[in-house]
Amino acid sequence: MQNIPVLTIDGPSGSGKGTVVQFVAQKLGWHLLDSGALYRLVAFGAQNNQLSFDDEVAIANYAAHLDVEFKLVEDDSNSANSQELQITLEGKVVGPELRTETTGNAASIVAAMPSVREALLQRQRDFRQSPGLVADGRDMGTTVFPDAKAKIFLTASAEERAQRRYKQLKDKGISGNLAALLRDINERDERDSQRSASPLKPAEDAVQIDTSDLSIEQVVDQVLAICEKRF
Repeated sequence: MQNIPVLTIDGPSGSGKGTVVQFVAQKLGWHLLDSGALYRLVAFGAQNNQLSFDDEVAIANYAAHLDVEFKLVEDDSNSANSQELQITLEGKVVGPELRTETTGNAASIVAAMPSVREALLQRQRDFRQSPGLVADGRDMGTTVFPDAKAKIFLTASAEERAQRRYKQLKDKGISGNLAALLRDINERDERDSQRSASPLKPAEDAVQIDTSDLSIEQVVDQVLAICEKRF
């Protein structure tokens, strides 16, 4: 397993890492791990199963038995990207409901639970399969894959990330409040960076990229250039 290359891409919500990971994984032909989705899936599943967020033991047990698959599938409707990420939970494809602000905030609460993070740690490492893995999250380079040869940490201003989220919701026909989105992002940043278990921070050997004024294509090009040097 240690010989299988891993590229980690960490960063706060809205920094662009989810989209960048998909493009990079597609271009490299590697497997993909969206660790943020894992926590969203745990939160989403916990809510569906009426588990209380005050019951950390029950949620950790649910996380330990999470049945999930990530797969890039053809997307003829998107000319900019020929593939999209399909997430399957317990045999059922999960759609836009996984990306709502409600689920995102619940995921941030779940991610702060040490026993949940421990339950998901080995599950995340199991995604390391040949020919390689592109892992997206908040602690991929610091905790999950500390031996990764290429580590990226994406950043962007809170205002820019709120604008991106607002546009994303608008494009999907979902109403959103920009001020509320900015408040949620600031609260999530504080919660993620201050938690005792794997706080959000760049690995010491990570390359930091501020995406505030960059296009997705520019970020992808920078990441691929780093991969060429590291692998």
